[in-house]
Amino acid sequence: MSKILIGSDHGGFKLKTSIIEHLREQGYEVQDFGCFDEKSCDYPVIAKEVANSVLQTNGRGILVCGTGIGMSIAANRFDGIRASLCGDTFSARMTRMHNDSNILCLGERVTGTGLALDIVDIWLRTEFEGGRHLNRINMI
Repeated sequence: MSKILIGSDHGGFKLKTSIIEHLREQGYEVQDFGCFDEKSCDYPVIAKEVANSVLQTNGRGILVCGTGIGMSIAANRFDGIRASLCGDTFSARMTRMHNDSNILCLGERVTGTGLALDIVDIWLRTEFEGGRHLNRINMI
């Protein structure tokens, strides 16, 4: 996977900018769905655009807001989206291995940049285990 779909609201704009730079340095193509400055905006609009694009491309996305909670709630309203709010590397690994998470949600106001970049790296590198976990995902 070389293309990452990303979006934020105003509360996540700075962290999203750091993530985009980090991903591009690693050779990922990044499609930014906004927002493009720190002016107040509505996170459900951004979450919808990223979620729909993830579903259309069978790709992976990253959403950032102040806490990550709003983005997670908004994205998970779409059938087929498994958006996971992660504030630690263990959760990032497990949500990929067991839940086949296709959107990572982060909170700029609660997770420092260094940790957030580690979470992103682990989430992107970790593969889904399938097996019994696929059966459980199919129950959702």
